[in-house]
Amino acid sequence: RFAGASARETLKLAASKKTGVPVNELTTSNGEVRLPDGSKIKYTALAEIAAELEPVKVTKLRPETEWRLLGKKMQRLDIVGKSTGTLPYGIDVAVEGMVHAAIKVNPRQGSGLDSFDASEALKMRGIKKVLEITNGVAVIADNTWRAFQALEAINYEWNQSASYPDEQDDHWKAVEASFSEKHLDSVWRDEGDIGAAMSGDGIVEAEYRSPYVAHAPLEPLNAIVKVTDEGVEVWTGHQIQRQMQIIVAGITGHSAEQVTLHNQFMGGSFGHRLEFEHIKQATEIANQMRGTAVKLVYSREEDFAHDFPRNISIGRGRGKVADGKVVSVDFEIASPSVTASQSARAQLPGAGPDSQIPSGAWNNPYKFENFRLRAFRTPELAPVSSWRSVGAPGGGFHFDSFLDELIHEAGADPIEERIRLLADPVSRKVVEAVAEMSSWGSDLPQGTGRGVSFVESFGVPVAEVVEISETNDGIKINKVWVAADVGKVLDPVNFENLVQGGVIFGLGHAMNCEITYSEGAAEQENYYDHEGMRLHQCPEIFVKGLENQEQIRGIGEPPVPPAAPALANAIFAATGQRIRELPLNKHIDFA
Repeated sequence: RFAGASARETLKLAASKKTGVPVNELTTSNGEVRLPDGSKIKYTALAEIAAELEPVKVTKLRPETEWRLLGKKMQRLDIVGKSTGTLPYGIDVAVEGMVHAAIKVNPRQGSGLDSFDASEALKMRGIKKVLEITNGVAVIADNTWRAFQALEAINYEWNQSASYPDEQDDHWKAVEASFSEKHLDSVWRDEGDIGAAMSGDGIVEAEYRSPYVAHAPLEPLNAIVKVTDEGVEVWTGHQIQRQMQIIVAGITGHSAEQVTLHNQFMGGSFGHRLEFEHIKQATEIANQMRGTAVKLVYSREEDFAHDFPRNISIGRGRGKVADGKVVSVDFEIASPSVTASQSARAQLPGAGPDSQIPSGAWNNPYKFENFRLRAFRTPELAPVSSWRSVGAPGGGFHFDSFLDELIHEAGADPIEERIRLLADPVSRKVVEAVAEMSSWGSDLPQGTGRGVSFVESFGVPVAEVVEISETNDGIKINKVWVAADVGKVLDPVNFENLVQGGVIFGLGHAMNCEITYSEGAAEQENYYDHEGMRLHQCPEIFVKGLENQEQIRGIGEPPVPPAAPALANAIFAATGQRIRELPLNKHIDFA
């Protein structure tokens, strides 16, 4: 906000220099500087002058009473286009003279291609050529469907080696083996004397597991690339635009400044479009066909096979309860490093201890008499990437589920004990709000249960209560209440929609989704075996935004992590079954 105010005042100064009108007589509105005589100058017309000026330093922002748009309910201008299919996304783009490409690469991530026979594919209608690319093959055709079909007619001899275990059980064994001093990434919390505390009666131990999960955005990965001697043009939607230019330039031999990106609307990402593989492959193809624009579209099967999923993780807890209270917690989380895996592919420098391994756990604002939280870094397994809220869905599920177990073992109320333990008044108010919203403690019908969860991620405390009921067809999720504190709700409509969408995203994946490996390849191929929440399963979702913390924060990711533990805790409340492994449908049916 200070940067925006500085830009505004600098543009006013530029207008003053252009017109001779004193700055204090100028106002701004709707992207224009307004002069006393009623004339207007667009910001764009002043940009060149403003760029030469020392930016005006702003020390005080406009008071909230003068806000015209912030905090007011508004509808997005692109809703009609998105709802009617008339808004163009990356996959809708076409450029003159382009050809269509599809690829198939070794299903073992990072492994090579020994040989291939494309003789039958080259006989098929519309096929222009077949090219070898890194670890695989590209088919060039007159449309995408024919390219997909031709790929299936090629005989491949894949290299059988992989840099990670072939079978899923061995992935879990690798994570289990990393709970050792050799793999200690960092001690994130060490309060009191946990060694002395863990003795006598009232000790509870449990282990939790969170699987690999795909991103699977609805719009298939796609990119158009045109390479000429003079430069490169790229049409795609991406989240790290500058690094994309650098990576493309490294393939073609141009400078990054010679790479022009036409960034497009993206039909979902959830972290997937932080990656570069499809753009690298499209660039490889286009570099072999200089002067021709190449449009690459992934099949859904190729997307699942070569996604960089959410990290696999295990949480182990030991805790002590006494006198109806949770007293001490010793918690450990082991996982491969998302940051290291993703940074290497993005050609970015690595970092030290990875806070995403224990995210959603180490940063909780609970105050226990004794508390230790350690993170262990599993040597790299299948390559992993940022997934919506990164490490917090795993860490939040592990830690909050264990805390719920401890609270029940102590015989305390799940919300009252969380409130007692929370040292941060902002977080306490969030839990108190969700308790009031859900009428926590009121009588429930037989076979109905409620679970609560509290997870902080990205500086945003979020509490969720999930209500479920047992039916003849399985568990039905009836209602969800959510309270979150972002400091100031700047866009109430988008805030509510992001919270509701995050809850649905988190619940659906907790219910049904995982990626497993066999013979080095991902076993799940499409949405039918990595299934999100169905419309008839969607609960009513009630949202409240609190504004007690000083900083303004985002809400796109924080509603996701509490969803899984709140649902698991509700299942326990209704059925007495404590599920410590995701997805939950491995242990229980959903209606």
